[in-house]
Amino acid sequence: MTLRTKLLVLLTALVVLGGVATASLLHAADRAAEKDRPQAGGPAVTTGRVSLASGVTRRIVFRNLAWGPHRDELVTVQAAAPTGPRTASGVRCLRFHAAGGTGICLQAEHGAVDDTYRAVVLDSGLQERAHYPLPGIPTRARVSPSGRLVAWTVFVGGDSYAGADFSTRTAVLDTRTGRLTKSLEEFRVLKDGRVHRATDINFWGVTYARDDRHFYATMATGGRTYLVRGDLAERTVTTLHANVECPSLSPDETRVVYKKRVAGAPADAPWRLYALDLATMRETPLAETRSVDDQAVWLDGRTVAYALPGDFGADLYTVPADGSGAATRLLGAGLAPALLG
Repeated sequence: MTLRTKLLVLLTALVVLGGVATASLLHAADRAAEKDRPQAGGPAVTTGRVSLASGVTRRIVFRNLAWGPHRDELVTVQAAAPTGPRTASGVRCLRFHAAGGTGICLQAEHGAVDDTYRAVVLDSGLQERAHYPLPGIPTRARVSPSGRLVAWTVFVGGDSYAGADFSTRTAVLDTRTGRLTKSLEEFRVLKDGRVHRATDINFWGVTYARDDRHFYATMATGGRTYLVRGDLAERTVTTLHANVECPSLSPDETRVVYKKRVAGAPADAPWRLYALDLATMRETPLAETRSVDDQAVWLDGRTVAYALPGDFGADLYTVPADGSGAATRLLGAGLAPALLG
């Protein structure tokens, strides 16, 4: 092959590669532009005032996943009409929760090379009160009933709870004092009545009690998961029950709803929703038969809401917390709900 032929081959290859790169960029741009266009038949979304304050009409605030200019923004709908028009806030979150006039919004900040993440504490008007850098990909967020305490979990290794090759970090924050515990791994672990020390401990899925001192969460160690009860004053966590992930404490604080790994389920969809009576440790399977990879939210003392995969990312469903009834679709194209009012 002559030098001229080699140059022609090289030039042709560069042209082809350039065309492929251009096509990929155009496709990505078209895909991004498509997400900015409202979907046919999708929910009506308009800009307006979104409040986290209590004492007004009961409403659901959640991350909007409907394609259009307000995708990923916090939106609100009336709790009595969840499929009705949505009011968009302009505030974008990957994960969100709110209670007691306080919100926690886990956000992505898109850089030239890599994305970074931060936790933003919001007041009742969705104005930033404080923010904190996150060491990984956001996955869970919770606010205590009073609004004083917040918690968040990020993946610092891996990006799914389904496998065993992931690592999490869970932080808890007192918004009144500003005290931040960057990782629950700083707490003393009491397992089976003894102090437990291990290098493989992970925590995720905090849910707070009303006293602003105690909480429940998932702890993983030795290839198993446990429900733990935490004490912020003593800085301890104590194991209560095995095979519990992403607990959510009921309003009367007598039960937790959680996802449990069940035998025979697919490796990438291993969970079923259960309720656990904290006095008797009796488990009750809920009527949702699909695998749920979410931390449920109590809508009242009888019903929980959670996300399942949908056409635009996720849809929200509800199911009775006593094992009766059936799962019902609450609304489409939504994630991370908080019931307020």
